[in-house]
Amino acid sequence: MRKMLAANSVLIMTGSLLIDSSAWASNVPDNADIEALVNDTIAPLMAEHRIPGMAVALSINGQQHYFNYGEADQEAGAPVTEETLFELGSVSKIFTAALTGYAQSSGALSLSDPASQYLPALEGSAFDDITLLELGTYTAGELPLQFPDAVQSEAQMLDYYRQWQPESAPGSHRLYSNPSIGLMGYLTAQRLGKPFETLMEEVVFAPLGLEHSYYQVPEAQQAHYAYGYSKEDKPIRVNPGMLDAQAYGLKSTAADVLTFVEAHMNGAGLEVGDEGSKLDEPLSQALAATRTGYFGIGNMTQGLGWESYAYPVALEQLLEGNSLEMILEPNPVNRLTQPLAPREEALYNKTGSTNGFGGYVAFVPSEQTGIVLLANRNYPNQARIEAAHHILSELTEAP
Repeated sequence: MRKMLAANSVLIMTGSLLIDSSAWASNVPDNADIEALVNDTIAPLMAEHRIPGMAVALSINGQQHYFNYGEADQEAGAPVTEETLFELGSVSKIFTAALTGYAQSSGALSLSDPASQYLPALEGSAFDDITLLELGTYTAGELPLQFPDAVQSEAQMLDYYRQWQPESAPGSHRLYSNPSIGLMGYLTAQRLGKPFETLMEEVVFAPLGLEHSYYQVPEAQQAHYAYGYSKEDKPIRVNPGMLDAQAYGLKSTAADVLTFVEAHMNGAGLEVGDEGSKLDEPLSQALAATRTGYFGIGNMTQGLGWESYAYPVALEQLLEGNSLEMILEPNPVNRLTQPLAPREEALYNKTGSTNGFGGYVAFVPSEQTGIVLLANRNYPNQARIEAAHHILSELTEAP
């Protein structure tokens, strides 16, 4: 079924609903109710923020629901489909974290190791006293959000790290940073002895069945690669940058991202090796490491990529934890003396953006419910979170 939004003439395709009947649960809301809930939430969101196209994916008690809206390429009039590739931006970080978790679970490294242990070029620098964990939780001492513009090569990147000095003691403040978690991913690949992209395919994508996730979109998939749209409505795609793959460079479908979310929910609350877990032991341990809480900042607990909140969580708390102040300013943190084990009664989330794309991912293990929102416009985090929170709250009857 197709309908036209009168507000901005955005073409919305509704009713593209797929269900995994093998995991039917009697307490799943009626399919028509789910579709109405999603449509009634997404239509005004797209109209208000002039979003050309969106893909929404839901997992509810093992059932997958996919809704595709609008256009992936406005010039060509190409609709968003189940095969459309979106730029994930910083949602890429939760995938990078899984690789580092795998390296730890397989004994190749430890999050408590100093960063310089895995790169001789960093020996004698500030990274002698900064751990991989601090890199992965943005608590290394206030590494900036982005590399300086002058850093354009690997040699310049390493020189930048060698000369960089912390603004605060490692582990005392959180400042959201691509060079921070990006370095963690870079050092993980150095330790494992293969290119980062190769390792991600072998260790994370293939075992989880992620068949449409790419750092460099292959020629055969270019027709499915959506265009993002700038504030001026110009088609745009992400530019290469230092450690872009590790920090913000993944392109994927809503279905692949939902599969990744379900891998976390399938392992939540299960001991490694339990019959109910579908993951092998190192990968199960790896995903659990990313959901483990290491630092507290207000109501938010910082994991390795993932950020979590006790559930049910008020909308105001989610907005605060994903605010510009939380992203752009250094915030004092409370290092948890005993890391907080992955929780069932929690909401895990991650936002991600490039200049032309905006995404949001969240899931609640105890409710076995997860959501993926991917759009080809970078619209405000607040709007993404409000939409997702509304859908999740209606589905779980949470306040």
